[in-house]
Amino acid sequence: MDIERRNNVTVTGNPQGRTVVLAHGFGCDQNMWRLTVPALADEYRVVTFDYVGSGRSDPSAFSEDRYATLDGYARDVVEVCDALDLHDAVFVGHSVSAMIGVLAADLAPRRVGALVMVAPSPRYIDDEGYRGGFTAEDIDELLASLESNYLGWSAAMAPVIMGNADRPELGEELTNSFCATDPDMARVFARTTFLSDARDDLKTVRVPTLILECTQDVIAPREVGAFVHAAIPGSTLVTLDATGHCPHLSAPEATNEAITAFLAGLR
Repeated sequence: MDIERRNNVTVTGNPQGRTVVLAHGFGCDQNMWRLTVPALADEYRVVTFDYVGSGRSDPSAFSEDRYATLDGYARDVVEVCDALDLHDAVFVGHSVSAMIGVLAADLAPRRVGALVMVAPSPRYIDDEGYRGGFTAEDIDELLASLESNYLGWSAAMAPVIMGNADRPELGEELTNSFCATDPDMARVFARTTFLSDARDDLKTVRVPTLILECTQDVIAPREVGAFVHAAIPGSTLVTLDATGHCPHLSAPEATNEAITAFLAGLR
């Protein structure tokens, strides 16, 4: 299988620089990184891609069994890294991709040498001693609504996820991204995302890690950022002057500045 075609892999930037892999979250595609790529391209080799079922990936490669767990997406990441023969790459994952990056780094430690987690959450459902932001009933209702009327769910939820109600064009962009995703494939990714629990996987992280959180985020509240930071020894937590769940779109300058500062400090 042509992995680069399967995941619509794009390689830009400085071919002599360290490789930075940018991974999108649920309902999105690599276009969501368009404001970050230019900030990295002069110094770093930049890889973007689409998960199977998203963007311009090859839909014929979709397997409900494979993508019913985060491990399936992590295997995609490793296969992209293998296809490009990456070594010591920096994996930047937004939302659920932050946890996919954790799994990929554990599967292929030679390939991934550092992690940047943008608005991460290892578990969305509240648990004893843990606040994920949602009750089990909340997630059941969310998934039921998504599965019964995906386009309607997208139109209602995307602006909430994006936040920044004073900038409705941001919510519209996320709505359009959600609606461009195949509903059947999106349902699988949604269940995999919102029912996941990767808290124990955080203990496997052995690479330099930057955690970026927003001051207000309905999907990943600040308690989650604190949990991830405490779970990964030596990690750096930065609270961006940004709101919503997609700071790389709503506050690209602050997001890019934090990422480039972290990259500059890596050996």
